[in-house]
Amino acid sequence: MDALPFIDIVEDLNRDLTPRQRYQQLVEAIQRAIPCDAIALLKLEGNDLVPIAVLGLKREALARRFNVTQHPRLETILQNTQITRFESDSALPDPYDGLVFDEGDQLHVHDCMGSPIYVNNKIWGVITLDSMTAGSFDSLKPTETRAYIAAAAAVINTSQHIEALEARAEHKHQVAQRLMESDQASTIIGRSPAIEAMLTEISTVAPTDLSVLITGETGVGKELVARSLHQQSTRAEQPLVQINCAALPENIVESELFGHLRGAFSGATRDRSGRFELADGGSLLLDEVGELPLPAQAKLLRAIQSGEIQRVGSDQTISVDVRIIAATNRDLQLEVKEGRFRADLYHRLSVYPLPVPSLRDRVTDIELLAGYFLEKNQHQLGVARLRLTSAANAQLLQYDWPGNVRELEHLLSRAALKAIREQGRDSDIIDVDRKHLELQIDAPASSSSPLSFATLSAATNEGRTDYREHVDNFQRQLIEQQLHKQRGNIAATARALNLDRSNLVRTMRRLNMD
Repeated sequence: MDALPFIDIVEDLNRDLTPRQRYQQLVEAIQRAIPCDAIALLKLEGNDLVPIAVLGLKREALARRFNVTQHPRLETILQNTQITRFESDSALPDPYDGLVFDEGDQLHVHDCMGSPIYVNNKIWGVITLDSMTAGSFDSLKPTETRAYIAAAAAVINTSQHIEALEARAEHKHQVAQRLMESDQASTIIGRSPAIEAMLTEISTVAPTDLSVLITGETGVGKELVARSLHQQSTRAEQPLVQINCAALPENIVESELFGHLRGAFSGATRDRSGRFELADGGSLLLDEVGELPLPAQAKLLRAIQSGEIQRVGSDQTISVDVRIIAATNRDLQLEVKEGRFRADLYHRLSVYPLPVPSLRDRVTDIELLAGYFLEKNQHQLGVARLRLTSAANAQLLQYDWPGNVRELEHLLSRAALKAIREQGRDSDIIDVDRKHLELQIDAPASSSSPLSFATLSAATNEGRTDYREHVDNFQRQLIEQQLHKQRGNIAATARALNLDRSNLVRTMRRLNMD
């Protein structure tokens, strides 16, 4: 064992690295000092241990949350103040079953050890090390091993100080605290460039009171983005009130938005506050705002402009302080042009436009999302482990996902049930295979297209360029063909490709086809 890897880490603390990069370099240094096949740094959040950095584990492990009470090895490590070494044939289930590269089926006989990490005398998390060869850790000296764990804790402590200083310098310290305390259901899963760019946009506009218009296809997670905006805002301690404009009959829109007095209309048996009043001091999410009828749009505009509302049946004005967040899957600019949406309301809502990428534009996130949803399903369905096979994962990457993340979640829930029915609820590992997905992967409509999915895959396997570049080239050629056929007509091209016009325009901008 060599202490030099930690010298590199200490030097890296002075470099401009993200926290993720620092933690990843930390686990790499520990692996160099203590050779092993898999290593994981997990942070304790409530009752869950959340992977921060891993080596030797499948990428989906980063999206897992390991509940301590459901994983006895992790619980044992947390309860001990010193390093815990498990017998190579220990009967305790391993939390990484199915997640270690090339381990075959299960982690039966192997070396496993772990240690809690304390920062400022408080438990921060754990570090675990696994070797596929029994007896690999026999030669380790306890004193040196404890020194490495202490060095890791010191690096984490210093890194946290750096993070706090950076957060305060950017006036985002309170936002960071709220993000750490936010509910798991509001976590945005993804590390693709498209998602990283969107998260940057969210952190930029969230602390302000600017109105935000969230756009994107059905199922991309617009409500999740709205929750993240609210949680990172200065209004996070106040309510986020949501109203689905598409589900409102025209005759009750005004009552739902502004409230009513008893007797104002048939069925109004008591006074009732509207969504604006309920959201006072907080945020109001106008979901599917493009579905509002024109008369309701005029009343909504007045409320936003003046900050005052009137309940139906009342002459009294009520002042409200509400941050407006709107969401739609429609192209509101086109709706304005065609007279279905008020131009003045559109400009009020879209002070800060925030597009949410489709799943097709964040292919590299599919495996992370699949891991997240399978972890969620295995707890809900009461099984030990759900694992996606390589064939199933490859098929997920080939599919076009018209229903986006929502479709992926529902599909994996169905597939998990089918796999459980076939393999038995008591199985240690339940493999979700492509036959359980039952996806229909269609070839491009035009057989004369110069670039097919087959040639795309073949070219990628030959290593001529990366997957994303091939996908972009394919989309570019397909769009150019249809544009030529439709004589440059964007709307006709969108119809031919079975796309919303706004989605086609966004894709063309991303591909520099403007």
